[in-house]
Amino acid sequence: MRLSEYVEYDATGLASLVSAGDVTPVELVRLARQAHDEVNPRINAVIEFYGDAETVAGADGGPFHGVPFLRKDAGEGEAGRLQENGSRLFKGNRSKTDSYFFCRARGAGLRTIGRTTTPELAGSGMSASILNGITGNPWYLERSCGGSSGGAAAAVAAGITPIAHASDGGGSIRQPAAWCGLVGLNPSRGRISGGPDAQDSGFGRIQRFVLCRTVRDMAAALDVFSGPRAGDPFVIIQPNRPYVDELSHPTGTLRIGVARTKWGELDLEPDVLQAVESTASLLEEMGHMVSDIEPLFDPGDFLQTVLGLADFWGVSIEAAARAVARDIGADTLEPVTLKVYERGRNYSASDVRNLLERIRQMRWSVGEAIGRYDILLTPTVPTVAMPHGGDYCLTSTTASAEQFIKLMWCEQSSYLGVFSITGQPSVSLPLAQSADGLPIGLQIVGRFADEATLVRIARDLEEARPWNHRRAKVRAGNS
Repeated sequence: MRLSEYVEYDATGLASLVSAGDVTPVELVRLARQAHDEVNPRINAVIEFYGDAETVAGADGGPFHGVPFLRKDAGEGEAGRLQENGSRLFKGNRSKTDSYFFCRARGAGLRTIGRTTTPELAGSGMSASILNGITGNPWYLERSCGGSSGGAAAAVAAGITPIAHASDGGGSIRQPAAWCGLVGLNPSRGRISGGPDAQDSGFGRIQRFVLCRTVRDMAAALDVFSGPRAGDPFVIIQPNRPYVDELSHPTGTLRIGVARTKWGELDLEPDVLQAVESTASLLEEMGHMVSDIEPLFDPGDFLQTVLGLADFWGVSIEAAARAVARDIGADTLEPVTLKVYERGRNYSASDVRNLLERIRQMRWSVGEAIGRYDILLTPTVPTVAMPHGGDYCLTSTTASAEQFIKLMWCEQSSYLGVFSITGQPSVSLPLAQSADGLPIGLQIVGRFADEATLVRIARDLEEARPWNHRRAKVRAGNS
């Protein structure tokens, strides 16, 4: 197999070739390394390609038999491997335990071959850090690939691997998917275990999954990674059948709420609004019942909630520093991260109680507001990929903690963070492009625990408006 052929396949397709004996897992790893060597010096998405990548474990058979996989350098870990969280505070740190996530990955045949970049402590929507530098968007290198799973998104968009590990606590799967032209699902709270160390991280706000290019890979990955494990705080409703089986079942007629107005402080760019309008019309042509929805939350209440979440994050940084026996200061934390830490130092037990009540109220009020809909259609992000730098980055020397939090949650993530708080499943699909060729993602939000409907409607939209033929400018095998 040539590199130009390798990059055309999704993960399901490569696994089929391995199972048929047309290519071996070792050959796929070598092709991934070739792709990495060709494009990574330009995009800076992979910070470590394992020296023993050709011998890493992966079960024979399975839906992803032999497929190369990448791990985001934050969240779920592999025992003995570096886990630096994009931060000098954790430089040289190695995971002591295998996450359930990567145990399941190996069991499905995935072979994890390296680590991808993330902003410090996965705390920003722009993948730039003092430790690892800036990750470029393969579609346009002068633009951001998003965050915090930006390295994973850039690697998949550039063809290094067809699928990669990602995580989302306020948009960190969906925003990079939108800016890099990928499929990015944030599953329901509890769908995928964060064990054995982080089953309820961020008050259940942080989910883990993958970034990929096709809906069938998304469905297959749901089957691989879903299911409760010991220590999980609750067991979510389990699906009636495998998610890959949903690909052959009809969608039925859905009641769809469409967000055509801004939910935060950023106006929708005209190309993004046009993409929403066009997709809403397409859904009507499919026979669905479409109506408009207004913003689902009060901006002031939402800001107070996310400020509380940021304060709690600041408190957790101190505990993390103690765990690795490091001091907190300007030589271990980036400027904005240090300000967030200092802001949260006086966060009290009563503040935590108030935060939990705000989260409960938001879950209830949003659930009430959208109760009559089966799914929602929103922009994923109000803009196409933004230029690097500025006060959106944790490396900023000018932004205050409050300014940064407001920019991230009330501008970039204005359609995203609310569904992380409510725990509803949502997927960004690359359904459009801007006039100058940048990807535009649109978000489909489902009812809690109803990923099945998202799989079916995503399949319908992929068939109606195929996207897999679109190619980033920086992509392996182009030369």
